[in-house]
Amino acid sequence: MIKKISLAALALTMTASTTLAATNITWWHGMGGRNGEVINEIAQKFNEAQSECALTPVSKGTYEEALSAGIAAFRSGEQPNILQVFDAGAATIINAKGATIPAEELLKDNGFEFNREAFIEGVRYFYADSDGKFVGMPFNSSAPIMYINDEALTKAGVEAPKTWEEFEAIAPKLKEAGFIPLVQSQLTWQFTENFFSRNNIQFASNNNGYDSIVDTTINVTDENHVMMYDKLKAWYDQGLFGYYGAAWNDNQKVFEEGKAALWIGSSGSFGGLQTTATMPFSATFLPYWDSIEGAGVHSFIGGAALFAMAGKSAEENKCSASFFNFLTSTDVQKFYHQATGYVAITNAAYELSKSEGYYNEKPAAEVGIQQLQLPTAEWNKGYRLGFYPQIRAVMEREYNRLFAGETTAKDAMETIKKEADELLARFAKTAG
Repeated sequence: MIKKISLAALALTMTASTTLAATNITWWHGMGGRNGEVINEIAQKFNEAQSECALTPVSKGTYEEALSAGIAAFRSGEQPNILQVFDAGAATIINAKGATIPAEELLKDNGFEFNREAFIEGVRYFYADSDGKFVGMPFNSSAPIMYINDEALTKAGVEAPKTWEEFEAIAPKLKEAGFIPLVQSQLTWQFTENFFSRNNIQFASNNNGYDSIVDTTINVTDENHVMMYDKLKAWYDQGLFGYYGAAWNDNQKVFEEGKAALWIGSSGSFGGLQTTATMPFSATFLPYWDSIEGAGVHSFIGGAALFAMAGKSAEENKCSASFFNFLTSTDVQKFYHQATGYVAITNAAYELSKSEGYYNEKPAAEVGIQQLQLPTAEWNKGYRLGFYPQIRAVMEREYNRLFAGETTAKDAMETIKKEADELLARFAKTAG
């Protein structure tokens, strides 16, 4: 059987093989489609920019598959040099003893300057340890933001809400104008994790899990969080909120087709929406509850980071450090931000895009960055929870039951807390 090789992969292979003296390193990731193509383009740019290192990116499927493959490969001594790990999997890789070299150490030990303050506020802490040291290198970072069907709001004669109180006030008018007032695409990320971040409420014990994995518990039974889901269910029953299951695209499609007025999506969705939306759209921040004291701060990030895997030669580690330094350079960050819609993770790349007028042309592309530059507070730096992909699955199950009328918000949160706390305790035993 003859296997077909894509032109992009062939070009990368040829580039990586050009200099026989180059040190070869690999980068496993979980991205496909256009985002996967951009990864290939970045690798090719790196290979062409210097001759000491040759980087080969390899797609391992989904985020979850990339993480599983990376952990399995580490256990067998066949790990890649660089592994992309998504937000929910961060605790797994960081707590795998001896699996990674902290990105900040890697860069400094190999002679590269590193300044935490160079990164935008909301990106700076999520993949860091409790002291702020970068363990993972932020890569494809995004924020949950609210997209606006401009025609719907104009027809209803209302403005986009900044708070959920304002949404409650305008939702009936949007419905009367013939639109589903609100849809979303990931309750776990947008209405649970980032409910806690935007409203500055503690998500888990032990400093949201950063300080210790021992005896960490989740705070989903917080009365304000229960209130959020009581509201969502009430809005759903009143025809003010549309819920189409846990699949991202099933919910996004309703907005793309112009049937919904507001959609909570990802800032990283901007690039795709430019081609799939059937109507003019804009964007604004994820709403918060004005009634909650201290609310309105920046959200957690979504997306993924890159981790340098341990157990490699000094030469290979130096190449991984060189790539991290290249990746966070201003021009490369500007390129990645504009090619994908993910946020520019450095202040310099953001300021360059702004100075060149990019946001005058595409203002929605700036919203995620602006949201992540809102104030940092006590509880919005991030979370570090083991077995979190499994915890998200429990949440999705219970949220489906909630909108099916099979449980209440209070009972759903109690069930989630019980099962999540059991998973966190098991993780502590496994990783401890």
